[in-house]
Amino acid sequence: MNPPIAPTRPHSFTHHGITVEDPYNWLKDPGYPKVDDADVLAYLKAENAWYEAHMAPIAGLKDRIYDELKGRVKQDDASVPVPNGDFEYWWQFQPGDQYRTWLRRPKAGGAEQVLLAEPELAKGHDYFRLGTQSVSPDGRLIAYATDSDGSERFTIRIRDIASGADIETVTKVSVGGIVWTADSSAIVWTEVNDNWRRIKARLHVLGQTGEDRVLYEETEDKGFGVSVGKSQDGQWIIISTSDHVTSEVRLVPAGNPTAAPLLVRSRQAGVAYDVDVRGDTLFIRTNDEHVNFRVATASIARPGDWQTLIAGSDRDYIIGLAAFTSYLAIQGRRDGLDRIVLRRDDGSETAIPFAEAAFTAGLGSNLEPDAPLLRLSYASMVTPATVFDYDVKAAKLINRKVQDVPSGYDPSQYESQRIWVTARDGAKVPVAIVFKKGFKPDGTGKLHLYGYGAYGIPMMPSFSANRLSLLDRGMAFAIAQIRGGDDLGYQWYLDGKLAKRTNTFNDFVDAARGLNAAGWAAPGMISASGGSAGGELMGAIVNQAPELFRAVVAHVPFVDVLNTMLDDSLPLTPGEWPEWGNPITSLADFELIRSYSPYDQVRPQAYPPLMVTAGLNDPRVTYWEPAKWVAKLRVTKTDNNPLIFKTNMGAGHGGKSGRFAALEELAEEYAFILEQFGLAVK
Repeated sequence: MNPPIAPTRPHSFTHHGITVEDPYNWLKDPGYPKVDDADVLAYLKAENAWYEAHMAPIAGLKDRIYDELKGRVKQDDASVPVPNGDFEYWWQFQPGDQYRTWLRRPKAGGAEQVLLAEPELAKGHDYFRLGTQSVSPDGRLIAYATDSDGSERFTIRIRDIASGADIETVTKVSVGGIVWTADSSAIVWTEVNDNWRRIKARLHVLGQTGEDRVLYEETEDKGFGVSVGKSQDGQWIIISTSDHVTSEVRLVPAGNPTAAPLLVRSRQAGVAYDVDVRGDTLFIRTNDEHVNFRVATASIARPGDWQTLIAGSDRDYIIGLAAFTSYLAIQGRRDGLDRIVLRRDDGSETAIPFAEAAFTAGLGSNLEPDAPLLRLSYASMVTPATVFDYDVKAAKLINRKVQDVPSGYDPSQYESQRIWVTARDGAKVPVAIVFKKGFKPDGTGKLHLYGYGAYGIPMMPSFSANRLSLLDRGMAFAIAQIRGGDDLGYQWYLDGKLAKRTNTFNDFVDAARGLNAAGWAAPGMISASGGSAGGELMGAIVNQAPELFRAVVAHVPFVDVLNTMLDDSLPLTPGEWPEWGNPITSLADFELIRSYSPYDQVRPQAYPPLMVTAGLNDPRVTYWEPAKWVAKLRVTKTDNNPLIFKTNMGAGHGGKSGRFAALEELAEEYAFILEQFGLAVK
């Protein structure tokens, strides 16, 4: 076989007096989100065939890796039960099942009940995802949302728990949370429109026919999206509308959902805030006065009058809070490491201690108004995912569960380090590294480097049983905590967006060079991967410094940045302008985005071996972005290195669904990487 060569068709566009040629524009089906253009489908299928042809010789390696990955999965895994009202709730897998079964049992003792059996719901579907589920306050009903094609347009149904029968289908166009009213007579849900924008919070009264009542509709800014939640005390429905940097919150009484929503404070550009409620007091986390956020309080009677409770700090970054009856739980980060602090009404504070020098920790599932036993999650690069309860009165951590690795895992055989690499502008970038003992940073080794760097999403040093398939073959694995994430605080995020976007790409390249210089990998012996905005990162680094990388994997990569940011008819574009800039109105933004957009910057040079993926139904990164990028790379690059591209024809942004199906795709990725390192026989 020969690799498919996409034909070019004349197409250009002009903005700010600049004309850009785009001969692969035809790969965008004009009928999207329906994709039925024969030429488009033929090209995607030809690329899939080329992908399969390349992977066929290493099918044995892929199968061995898949068996390893599957062998580390506990077949009958189950969560730690979470108390809520008269019951405790948990999920579990049956051996061989791809999906969870959700259950409960009375706290006082009694038989367990099946709430939802995902394997049954998934029957007949190539793709299945349970988006969210919520039990009514009276315990009789469960509302749940499912997606059967990866488009992230969820169908909400109401099920009678006792009989196991669905009694209503509420909608087929939801996304996000489901919140019950206090009397269990209605739910609040978020509507997504034809363009996948979250525009309305609706109230559905059980048994009611006709259109559901709109509690709030976002009409002011088409870049904002609506979401719904509930206060920790369960008394308030929280309706939020926001983009990536600005937010606005309204409160609706859970006992009177048709009451006029209470606006906490009107939106102010660049000011983000979120709210929890205890009694008559609002607890507000906001960056209005400090980049790392403060905590303020206000009364229900005067919700916009914010009084500082915890001032913002250059060292302590506040990332979340929960207002329990007897204390305020504050989740934050100090010097880039997670921190959980409990603050009592008298002002005294307790920081929950963790033993390791580098780790990730966060609040777990805590469903009741108070939490004398606070559920926490914990992991490090060498410590498997752990569930703790923190006994608040005794000030003691209680270990409830440690992730089981059935095929065997001895943490004493692995080691992690955190190093700091100096970026080209002088910034110190943390890099977390894990390796099997015996690996020597002597400049002869092989290393895989992962990154993301966008939206203020951190890449914390957590555990992955999957990566053992690389570590046990003698590789090290590193996570570059680059700017664009908020790993080192909100300013770390701000320093990797808009006009400073290229810091993200430079940090990753400089991290790779720093790892080479420190002996963690031989020159040219670093592989890299990232997905979505991390896929954009992969596209940028192979344009900037292709010689550094032995192999690169870009999952659902956001690589046609300029075209996407110019098309305000696409689902996410208006909401993305605060992250990337608006090239429609700004010449400076146009020129900056064009200067780094991976598709626009493909040039005649040698590129490393590349694996690229897409999802035909992906509403976040549309399939044509990676398709156009690959098509252009095929005829432009000057090397003979592999370039393979797979489109999941029945999936979306997250790839295949199901715990084992997802491992098949990871096995392919690892096999591809190992092949490029000459480790395909291992």
